[in-house]
Amino acid sequence: MKPHFTHIGLIGKSEDSNVSTTLHALCRYLEQQNVEILLDGSLADILPGSPHALVERDMLANVCDLAIVVGGDGTLLNAARSLAESGSAVLGVNLGRLGFLVDVSPEDMHEQLDKILSGQFSEEQRTLLHMTVIRDGEILSQCSALNDVVVHKKDIARMIELDTYIDGHFLNTNRSDGLIVSTPTGSTAYALSGGGPILHPKLEAITLVPICPHTLSNRPIVIDDDSVMEIIIHKGTLEATVSCDGQVDQSLQADDLITVRKHNHALRLLHPPGHDYFAVLREKLRWSEQP
Repeated sequence: MKPHFTHIGLIGKSEDSNVSTTLHALCRYLEQQNVEILLDGSLADILPGSPHALVERDMLANVCDLAIVVGGDGTLLNAARSLAESGSAVLGVNLGRLGFLVDVSPEDMHEQLDKILSGQFSEEQRTLLHMTVIRDGEILSQCSALNDVVVHKKDIARMIELDTYIDGHFLNTNRSDGLIVSTPTGSTAYALSGGGPILHPKLEAITLVPICPHTLSNRPIVIDDDSVMEIIIHKGTLEATVSCDGQVDQSLQADDLITVRKHNHALRLLHPPGHDYFAVLREKLRWSEQP
């Protein structure tokens, strides 16, 4: 029987030696499934001599209809930013700690992949954000984020000041350690630590969560994900940074304008049959444990 996916890319955290064992097992399994296998170029050191093509991430995204990401949530966040626009489906094999996004365990990987390759899976469309930094009227940098865009202080023990606008309407002046702009996917990440609400992944919403605000009434706010957010760095702010998923940074200056909006493309995130978001919350947040 022809598998549901015929061109499969493998991505892993190349610095993690534990990834090598799982990737070798994946290759042996997929070689028996009548599929074409492509390896992310970063895997050259941990899969030396592999008969499968090593390609750059953009080619992998354009050719593969499924990308299997081996590692933790951070590895999948990195992959998501480069795969979402191509429309490739993404599946995560969990070698990390929490694993909100990567939910296939190495122990039952073959059994779960049997089902997924036969078309038995659930699929979610996960919203991404697109962030732009504008300085003196010109675009300085751009980046996408699956979890969050965070404007925060940089290496100084003092607060920064930000003006925030939603669809051109002034929201507030935020004097704090920073501001988290989070997708529903990111609501269980940094935003949760900052006191933000947990949003179900199907919600079309974005959360703005202040980090340690000076004014205690400055609380998280949830807005429509079609909104456009503009954040302006106040004069007098010494050093600030904007981060995407905690992995891509850009230094900021006073009067810099940061715009954040929903990305034009969503991530196709696959889960094995029987995936239950609320069961994941109970397990990962330890809600089922007795005090």
